Amino acid sequence: MAGDGRGRTLRLRETGRAVGRMAPGPLNAVTDVPGLLVGQTTLDDDERGVYSGVTALVPVALEEARAVPAGFHMVNGYGKFVGATQLMELAELETPVLLTSTLSAFRAADALVGWVLDRSATPVTSLNPVVGEINDSWLSAERRPVTEAHVRAALDGADAGPVAMGNTGGGTGACALGFKAGIGSASRVVPLEGGPATVGVLVQANMDGDLRVAGRTVLPGELGLERAGYTSPRGSCVVVVALDVPCTGRQLERIAARGVLALGRVGAAYSHGSGDYGLAFSTRVAEAPVVLSPADLNLVFTAVLDSVEEAVVDALLAARTVRTPGGRTAHALPHAVLLD
Repeated sequence: MAGDGRGRTLRLRETGRAVGRMAPGPLNAVTDVPGLLVGQTTLDDDERGVYSGVTALVPVALEEARAVPAGFHMVNGYGKFVGATQLMELAELETPVLLTSTLSAFRAADALVGWVLDRSATPVTSLNPVVGEINDSWLSAERRPVTEAHVRAALDGADAGPVAMGNTGGGTGACALGFKAGIGSASRVVPLEGGPATVGVLVQANMDGDLRVAGRTVLPGELGLERAGYTSPRGSCVVVVALDVPCTGRQLERIAARGVLALGRVGAAYSHGSGDYGLAFSTRVAEAPVVLSPADLNLVFTAVLDSVEEAVVDALLAARTVRTPGGRTAHALPHAVLLD
């Protein structure tokens, strides 16, 4: 169940609404994709005003394989996506994926390298750690709160169970579309020609724009709430897509692009000060690349678009209101907006 244990336990589907026609997986989360684990470390300290953390996505195939097929897409590059150039050049993912806060990204990357080296049975002379980030400084007073121990806890604690959403992991200090946001996740079972496949997404939602949900625009001011986030357009959003089909790097790049473009459905502004990134990878490694047919690729595109839209809404519904010691308030989206 989405939520942070403080009464925010509503998901979009529980309001009687659904996005698209495809059915979700059992958990309606990225962990529905076989061979993928998720772990999170949350730093939520109201006294110190620290709201940050780290989210880890761990493909099990990396225990045996050097890399899994991957694709990367950037809509706006105002961000610090560690490892992006090699992802684009080789279309391969060599490590788990970490999501954290801006100035913690580099410490997280170093911790990730250490974690992989400790687990490697053979000497490693080159490694491309992959870390995405969002700027949570509007809420979080400490700029580099994430330590190596926090990163290792997320990696070591990763499992295939339900994904906690809202104020958790790398989304603890996130605001999106004028409200408190955070981590969101969803999945779809896709009827491909060769049999059903699973597409799952995890979104670190922290973007500017005006929320569009349930067929209308929802503004904080219309609900009597102050808008959360910087007054000048800035923020970032990272969308991670996983699927259990070993398709080509070029097709995964196109799939990753749909993940970022889907943010427009819920009102993302893609502003100058935002880093908007998509990463897609397969949890399966094939001896020869599998090329999806145009019909199958269209179905995967649709699954990604629908899953991302639902994941962002679930992130907003799961998030709780945060009031910092410095006087800032990030209001959660009132559930009544979708229950009325």
